[in-house]
This record gives sequence, structure tokens and C-alpha cells, in this order.
Amino acid sequence: MLFPKKVKHRKWQTGRVSPEKMMRPDTRGTTIAFGAYGLKATSPGRLSSNQIEAARKVISRSTGKIGKSWIRVFPDKPQTQKAAEVGMGKGKGDPQRFIFEVRPGRVIFELDGVPEEMAREAFRKAAAKLPFKARFAKREA
Repeated sequence: MLFPKKVKHRKWQTGRVSPEKMMRPDTRGTTIAFGAYGLKATSPGRLSSNQIEAARKVISRSTGKIGKSWIRVFPDKPQTQKAAEVGMGKGKGDPQRFIFEVRPGRVIFELDGVPEEMAREAFRKAAAKLPFKARFAKREA
């Protein structure tokens, strides 16, 4: 699973963002840079390291030994949660997972060296593991 080796601050502030702002298309990481095919987010969401790993496993299993894949996101934001049945107050909860906040247009995964149909199928299966809608994208020549 992906997580930072070292963090400056163990807990981050929530950083409330209005839903309108999250629906705005991302400005960075929107083009396919390494591979021939990509999986692009079409709606906003929070992507945890477990979800990235689940999608990566599906992609690697469906492509087999051929091809190369890239993960274009890294979960570096800690998400905290208080224990079950604990009352309000008494401070913030402990860090549970690391997440990456996804906005529409962000390329999550890339794939190269495989036929287009195989890449489509791999990304279709991987998109089912993600908490937001995503679509298949091809590199513009």
C-alpha cells in the first residue's frame, strides 16, 4: 500500500471545499504522459491507498506479464477517524488512512504495451474498484 515515508504533520485540517469547487476540472495531471492508454476521473472523490492498490492489482492481473503500468496519484493526505461509540469532544481522532483528493479530468492510471481491447477491459475492471466515475482515455497523437 502507498503511504508517505515521513510526514511533517501527523494530522491535517479538513480543508472544507465547496461541492462546486470540487466539480471544477483539474488543471494538473490531465494528459496521458507515459503510456498509450489512461483511466481518467470524470467525477470528484477521495481515493484511499487501499482503493489504489485494489485497482492496481486488477490491472496487473488482467494484463498479465505484458505491458507496463503507471500510477499517477499518490495518497499523502492523512484522514482521521474517531473510534466507534466514542463521545463527542476529547480531541481529534487517530489517522486511519492516507487519501488523494481527485477532481474531474485527473489521470489515475496509465498503461502501455498492450492491445487496446485488453487495456479497455483492465480499466473497466479497475474503475469498478474506485469511489468515483472514470472513463477510458487514449493518448492524442
